[in-house]
Amino acid sequence: MIIDSHCHAWTTWPYQPPVPDPQSRGRAEQLLFEMDQNGVDQALLVCAQIDHNAENNAYVAEVCRRYPDRLHLIADVDSMWSETYHQPGAAQRLLTIAERWPLCGFTHYIGNEDDGAWLVSEQGLAFFGVAAEQGLLASISCHPHHQPAIRGIAERYPNLPILIHHLGHPKVGEPAGLNQILKSAAYANIHVKISGFYYASAAPKWDYPILDVHPTVQAIYDAFGPAHMCWGSDYPVVRQFMTYKQALECFRTHCNFIPPEDQSLILGGTLNILLS
Repeated sequence: MIIDSHCHAWTTWPYQPPVPDPQSRGRAEQLLFEMDQNGVDQALLVCAQIDHNAENNAYVAEVCRRYPDRLHLIADVDSMWSETYHQPGAAQRLLTIAERWPLCGFTHYIGNEDDGAWLVSEQGLAFFGVAAEQGLLASISCHPHHQPAIRGIAERYPNLPILIHHLGHPKVGEPAGLNQILKSAAYANIHVKISGFYYASAAPKWDYPILDVHPTVQAIYDAFGPAHMCWGSDYPVVRQFMTYKQALECFRTHCNFIPPEDQSLILGGTLNILLS
């Protein structure tokens, strides 16, 4: 079984430069086509209510209702682009969304300039406490300097599975950032998405198979192990740099330093356990 831990769907393409097909490029049907072509069984749809997609949670919820055996809803709650970002009442907003839609989790995007203090404040811990009580996955976009706060959440709520986006956003050639991510391997409920290699690379983002990121992946594998790693495509954003197939093979074919049985866990086995 292969489960994509990180992809998106939008009614309107949100990124620049403009594309000729903005009303169809980000649609869930495009993702399902790619999944079918590449033998991917299920996917987490990580919402991002950006640009013209203020109702992305509602769109993705409807898509997941139509394809319940394929797609899982990860709702966007109070991410950095929202007016409610780190404002009072976050816990109640998360609870309201969890009661409205059949979530398997939520996502929260943290700004790079944010120091992370809110995450372990009274308001932040109440927010993540609701997630733990509701049995949700916490899919978090953060940066290496946020890892101490992430560890604080993990320690406070050891039953809350935390999935860190895109390797934790380290940068090749900046070992201090990677070391912060590796320290989080001490917490059994922190997992890392093996996705978005181009964000970490010092090479051009289109330079498939992005070999300079392999030592980073190796270090994460050595620290976290396959039971705490989940492959993700970053579709359809990945189309700016490579195909869905290449996003899969960046890991499956080219990260051949990971044994096949462990690759199987990272490609879907680990996430299947988290979803059960």
